[in-house]
Amino acid sequence: MSTPALDVITIGRASVDLYGQQVGGRLEDMSSFTKAVGGCPANIAIGTARLGLKSGLITRVGDEAMGRFIREQMQREGVATDGIHTDPARLTALVILGVRDEKQFPLIFYRDNCADMALDEGDIDEALIASAAAIVVTGTHFSKPNTDAAQRKAIRLAKKHGRKVVFDVDYRPNLWGLAGHGAGEERYIKADHVTAHLQTILPDCDLIVGTEEELAIAGGSEDTLQTLRRIRAVSDATIVCKRGPMGCVVFPDAIPASLDDGIRGPGFPVEVYNVLGAGDAFLSGFLRGWLRNEPLETACAYANASGAFAVSRLLCSPEIPTFTELSYFLEHGSKERALRKDVAINHIHWATTRRPAAEGLMALAVDHRAQMEAMADEIGVPRERISAFKALAVKAAARIAAGRPGFGMLIDGIYGREALFRAADHPFWIGRPVELPGSRPLEFEGGPDVGTSLIEWPVGHTIKCLCFYHPSDPPALREQQERQLLRLHAAARTVGRELLIEIIAGKHGPLEDDTVSSVVQRLYDLGIKPDWWKLEPLKTAAAWRAVAEVIERNDPLCRGIVLLGLEAPEEDLEAAFAVAASEPMVKGFAVGRTIFNEPARAWLRGALSDDDAVDAMATRFARLVQAWQSASGQAAAAQ
Repeated sequence: MSTPALDVITIGRASVDLYGQQVGGRLEDMSSFTKAVGGCPANIAIGTARLGLKSGLITRVGDEAMGRFIREQMQREGVATDGIHTDPARLTALVILGVRDEKQFPLIFYRDNCADMALDEGDIDEALIASAAAIVVTGTHFSKPNTDAAQRKAIRLAKKHGRKVVFDVDYRPNLWGLAGHGAGEERYIKADHVTAHLQTILPDCDLIVGTEEELAIAGGSEDTLQTLRRIRAVSDATIVCKRGPMGCVVFPDAIPASLDDGIRGPGFPVEVYNVLGAGDAFLSGFLRGWLRNEPLETACAYANASGAFAVSRLLCSPEIPTFTELSYFLEHGSKERALRKDVAINHIHWATTRRPAAEGLMALAVDHRAQMEAMADEIGVPRERISAFKALAVKAAARIAAGRPGFGMLIDGIYGREALFRAADHPFWIGRPVELPGSRPLEFEGGPDVGTSLIEWPVGHTIKCLCFYHPSDPPALREQQERQLLRLHAAARTVGRELLIEIIAGKHGPLEDDTVSSVVQRLYDLGIKPDWWKLEPLKTAAAWRAVAEVIERNDPLCRGIVLLGLEAPEEDLEAAFAVAASEPMVKGFAVGRTIFNEPARAWLRGALSDDDAVDAMATRFARLVQAWQSASGQAAAAQ
């Protein structure tokens, strides 16, 4: 038997969840929604991938934006997408959900003739099934003849190749036609024909997982011990009974006289915020232990903790923990019953689930506003011309990047609106400034309520904030700037955008080896943990090491540092690159005026054509890219 390439493949539902963001009211009154991948199998595929398993998904999605969103999110999560088929005739399923209170979670399925319910035997590839150690089949996809046939074929192929079969009962009565569209949150309706149907599946299963209500529909009795015995009579599978806040009980062999005599793991009492998706997080955790042949008690601990995370947060798949996060929680616990309020855990969750990025970053910065306004005014041309020039800068950066990862741009939303649109055509990292140019103390460009303006930004745009901060600044000035940075950090996490903090200390005091590191430490002491730091050139390797040690000590999950240019001549930047590249925490550069200053002046005067301006910026950018790559290559060779 060949060694499987994947640990698990899940089969069945893949939808887009639209979650009401107003908690505590009727779904009728919710006015804004956040989007996430949903559907039991899709959630488990993501959950198991986050917990370190190699997972895949077999489903169908529509040939439209929602279907592409599911496919792209699966790729971002590390889920194998070979089994995701595009259905040109049907739309991707949608689910609208909300949180009324801790017991009411209104839910509407939009699944009429949807893509995933058109799954059939032709979508089940034998080689793909054989490539996984286990498959997960789910209850909803036994409710229609075509999807039933598809999952039964998958079971046959799994058994043929000696793979394990996991059955998540996943009972949704209204998806079996037993309740109306408005009863999406209904979890149990007795139905003998459903029980009879599911019992034909049980003999081929190695693991059966469900709540007490779900096991009742599988076993045909509302007495939990009786239904467990009925399942055991037809199946040798390990049975996992989910019991909500009481955790779970596992029965690998004969069913004992009491539920409490089964195998259990530790429970984690937390505040219930939203139970939707908790079962998928639970099974993801259990599979992490079970498929790695860890003790059942350990699998239960993973499962119970993963479920606790899910019920304490709003969404489904986005809230499932990563293994780094789960391990931290199991080791340290939490002082918060509402885990979503635990600052340390939330940071680990954010930093281990944010969108993947290249290891390095080489960015052309054209987010300058005040400097370019002054340039246009000096030359005597309308400021509106600045916008057209920034669009040319995108062409220059794109020419050098040539579609390669690790390139980016800093572009503002004032004069760079068109440039931002054009940059979206390329796989760039994009950073956008929020500070009022030159402000000290720091002020935000869009007004004091910075979070409101961030909601409009594309999710892939990184917030960039420049703060002129020196340790010797007057206490009142430091405190005012720190308050602003704290507000920005909170807003960035609330709206789910990455944050780059740019610190320039040298303009307002001496720059010693410990100057910038002390600023970075101070901000960490306040609880500010940006995804990126952007720092001015430091003169010595010791100064860079001091900064890196602060970052490593306070936030080892930080993406790193990029070097800013300060309009330095190219030869000065090349020398700065040589010093900075000796520190692995420095990942690249974001330089602007060194590249665009001369071409911008000439273009605004009419002395350069569009093409010549693009050529001039591309040539300068290419030289800096080469200089950085050479410096970092030499540094790596010397280590």
